[in-house]
Amino acid sequence: MALPTQIDARLAALGVRLADIDEEFVRGSGPGGQKINKTSSTVWLRHRPTGIEVRCQRERSQSANRELAWWELCGKLEARDRASTAAAEQVREADRRRHRQKSYGQKVKMIVAKKHRAGIKARRGRPDMD
Repeated sequence: MALPTQIDARLAALGVRLADIDEEFVRGSGPGGQKINKTSSTVWLRHRPTGIEVRCQRERSQSANRELAWWELCGKLEARDRASTAAAEQVREADRRRHRQKSYGQKVKMIVAKKHRAGIKARRGRPDMD
């Protein structure tokens, strides 16, 4: 069965190959009586490289569940991609903040603090060795 073009486009944008995804149709569970116990309308998808799994049995129709499962899988893969991009951006920003030059105000405050500390140390004096 072919996937809708929007799902194909989303997977292509993420760089996900269809060969990396396992798709199975299994029997559902929960309320629904005899019908749910006899039909394999639940769709189970697993992206092997990341281990992300999606299981969908919202609708009675297998094809509707299949499309919903693919949409959900795309959403999870996109969220994972966004999280890794955000983490890399955070690392870059932390490194930038760590290595940037101090502003004029920061330098003035630092010099004032150093002079204050030097004054405290100068008043200590040496202990008598009598």
